[in-house]
Amino acid sequence: MVDLRTVIGSVALPNPVMTASGTAGHGAEFQSFFDLADLGAHVVKSLAAFAWEGNPAPRLHPAGAGMINAVGLQGPGVEAWLRDDLPSLSATGARIVVSIWGRSVDDYRRAAAMLADAPAEVVAVEVNLSCPNLEGRRGIFAHDPDLSGEVIAAVDGCGRPRWAKLSPNTDRIVEVAAAVRDAGASAVTLVNTLLGMVIDPGSRRPVLGVGGGGFSGAPIHPVAVRAVFDVHNSHPDLPIVGVGGVTDGWSAIELVLAGASAVQVGTANFVSPRAPVQVLREVTEWCTHHGVNSVAELIGAGH
Repeated sequence: MVDLRTVIGSVALPNPVMTASGTAGHGAEFQSFFDLADLGAHVVKSLAAFAWEGNPAPRLHPAGAGMINAVGLQGPGVEAWLRDDLPSLSATGARIVVSIWGRSVDDYRRAAAMLADAPAEVVAVEVNLSCPNLEGRRGIFAHDPDLSGEVIAAVDGCGRPRWAKLSPNTDRIVEVAAAVRDAGASAVTLVNTLLGMVIDPGSRRPVLGVGGGGFSGAPIHPVAVRAVFDVHNSHPDLPIVGVGGVTDGWSAIELVLAGASAVQVGTANFVSPRAPVQVLREVTEWCTHHGVNSVAELIGAGH
């Protein structure tokens, strides 16, 4: 038997495999494919303090062996989610991580405050910092250490552990990780999508409705491994959730060896909604085959 248990800061999980935000719905949509309680946790699609329609279509398109999307964080808002989606999701017995986003520091603060009275099944809040900020300060939150730290400090009102989801589109990711840790983040999620674009050969125009989008899937896995490795190397006591191109047991184990305490399965869910439980099964098989008694002993062992 392999001990699959892991700990991310103060959050204890029965195993290290989760869904990734934006790839498995807002509620219990995947429950018809497998028991959500079998995963370490279920991460819901990012929610704001308000309802948001997202970007115009087309929103998704294949990009080689990966995928590019510009869904634009469509969602019902935290208040509607608490009322309409959380009850059925809680009934599954899953451990729930709520992802939040905003266009300003105050947007994040309001979304977090709305989660203060959420039930205990909501074990953590993942703060999606890879959004363009609209406060007159140019760029993406996660590219600015000071602004990232400001957001993490502002969402303390959620009343539970905060995980900062960071962007791979910057050479300052190690510096940003330190800033969010110092501001109160109990973990970092590495990484979000890469900036990309696909052009249609017929129209000779970008295929997505807004032009560019986020590139994800198996091709970005080495980028995620490098980010996890570098952050763990500089901040070995900062828990990491690894995400990016996890498609099988080995790609999950690789992120753990780089320094992740848990992993998230994202784009693979578009190929098969059962991908997370398949990854979990293969993690167990890999450990058994290699004589590994506990996943915990692998964390950072690649250093």
